[in-house]
Amino acid sequence: MTDLKGQKGKVLKADPELLKITDSALSRAASQYLHLIKTVPDTLFPRTYQHNRLLTATSPSWISGFYPGTLLLLYEFNSVKKLKAEALKKLEVLKKEQFNTGTHDLGFMMYCSFGTAKRLFKTKAYDPVLLNSAASLSQRFHDEVGLIRSWDHKPETWKYPVIIDNMMNLELLTWASRLSGNQRFYKIAKKHADLTIKNHFRPDYSTYHVIDYDPQNGKVLNKLTEQGYSDESAWARGQAWALYGYTMMYRETGDAKYLEMAMHIADYILKHPNLPADKIPYWDFNAPDIPAAPRDASAAAVMSSALIELSGFSEGDMGKTYLKAAEDMIRLLSSPEYLAQPGTNGGFILKHSVGFLPAGNEVDVPLSYADYYYVEAMLRYRKLKT
Repeated sequence: MTDLKGQKGKVLKADPELLKITDSALSRAASQYLHLIKTVPDTLFPRTYQHNRLLTATSPSWISGFYPGTLLLLYEFNSVKKLKAEALKKLEVLKKEQFNTGTHDLGFMMYCSFGTAKRLFKTKAYDPVLLNSAASLSQRFHDEVGLIRSWDHKPETWKYPVIIDNMMNLELLTWASRLSGNQRFYKIAKKHADLTIKNHFRPDYSTYHVIDYDPQNGKVLNKLTEQGYSDESAWARGQAWALYGYTMMYRETGDAKYLEMAMHIADYILKHPNLPADKIPYWDFNAPDIPAAPRDASAAAVMSSALIELSGFSEGDMGKTYLKAAEDMIRLLSSPEYLAQPGTNGGFILKHSVGFLPAGNEVDVPLSYADYYYVEAMLRYRKLKT
């Protein structure tokens, strides 16, 4: 998470009423996580809560960094020592994943956790962990393809799959390049972002979920989905990853094509006829059962955080449009419809997210990453001047 000044140093104004709502929501979020802490086993990470049961993950899971990351963001808000203590305990469990070369998700896992700790505590102790994580991630980059490989499973289905989610892991590389002076990290991030622009998007700036490449020559073999409704549909969280990823890449590089891309993606989302009036998207923009299709609070949380940052980079009315959309999302996510009542929801903050609907996994449940980006969005909003 960074400051919210745009290219020309402008900062849009926050709504005083919404600031009060976010303060209240953050206080409730902290109390929820103080409850959640009591139920999480020492070596595991909370994933979701369903059928009155906490479901957890081990440290190699892509979601492992969100719990300590959210704890640290909440600690930034209220300085409650229990939140910090639990976060530091989980960082120790997560630490070994710095050497995990079997996943493209080290940005999610290590930068949302150790990166947040580095930002808050200004210590060099986390530098080796983050640099090793960046080195591990960069090993998944293939010079011939020019992209970081996402998955190693299902070799019968794809040869070199790259998913839009991978845009979120590039910030670890740009940060590591600044700290170490190793330009390879930076070049990998840019190359991946550039080829994703070339191959991952349709003319209307909706994104495919998965692009499968030929590892021998880098040619596109197939364009498909794993978690969306269909190969040609717009999976909502995929659109959110794309929006956030290109907004972040503009911040990290200053390259105007990333800002242009982020704005096109934002316009696709906000002008889509299937986006509900309250701005909380259905799990897929092309779900066949709209308006009965499940909403995805996790997609809205990611979108709102990205739109707040994008608003600071955008000139004139566009910046106001993006900020207003983020405000609408945060306002509804902070309402009783989505914000859990104290002591409910297993200690998670938000209700009604969708993880993997085609597989029947995590549908209409709380999710750790929804909580993380919701808290991040509110903290970003609080940095705006009134």
